Amino acid sequence: MKILLIEDEPKTTQYIKKGLEENSYDVDAATDGITGKHLALSNNYQLIITDIMLPGLDGKSLCVQLRKADVMTPILMLTALGTTDEIVSGFDCGADDYLVKPFEFKELLARIKALIKRQTRLTQEENILSLSDLKLDVNKRTVSRSEKNIELTAKEFALLEYFLNNPGKVISRAELARNIWKVDFDTGTNMVEVYVNYLRKKIDKEFDKKLIHTQFGMGYVLKEE
Repeated sequence: MKILLIEDEPKTTQYIKKGLEENSYDVDAATDGITGKHLALSNNYQLIITDIMLPGLDGKSLCVQLRKADVMTPILMLTALGTTDEIVSGFDCGADDYLVKPFEFKELLARIKALIKRQTRLTQEENILSLSDLKLDVNKRTVSRSEKNIELTAKEFALLEYFLNNPGKVISRAELARNIWKVDFDTGTNMVEVYVNYLRKKIDKEFDKKLIHTQFGMGYVLKEE
């Protein structure tokens, strides 16, 4: 899971970033609102954590501008200002949650997990699976990357759907054979490798950022790097 942290206090940034990375989150950090906005518009994050008092562009203005740009990523605001009016103002700007400093890291972690879980549930209800700029619409049976439509065969679609339902997980060839082809894995064939290669050519070849990665001796993993 990739998180954007926008915080101008070095100690707070280091504390949060270190704690999240120890909990297996991938964290990009920005120290001002303008840089934070650029990163939020340029990348696909599962969550944005932002302070309110920021140089360049304050957290509330940043939130408003991101929502106007149709960035629907959950936003968690951090601030030392904990009055009711301040909290309401943050929500009015489009924030999804609000945490007052100082806070226990375990509370921050709980808020993050709740926001990501809620967002995942909403996305699944729409039957849209996505990673980075790759999107798969389960209902419409369509696939696109960077808004470019990609034509897949039925098996390629099923293979990609399985990867997207298991992001970041190393999936063995045997698991893919069982779940996609409903057969026991036969080490004498290269069926899985052939179809993974087909899929790579369609969703990775023309793009700088590769999403399907080989874990030698173990299988494949769909992830951002």
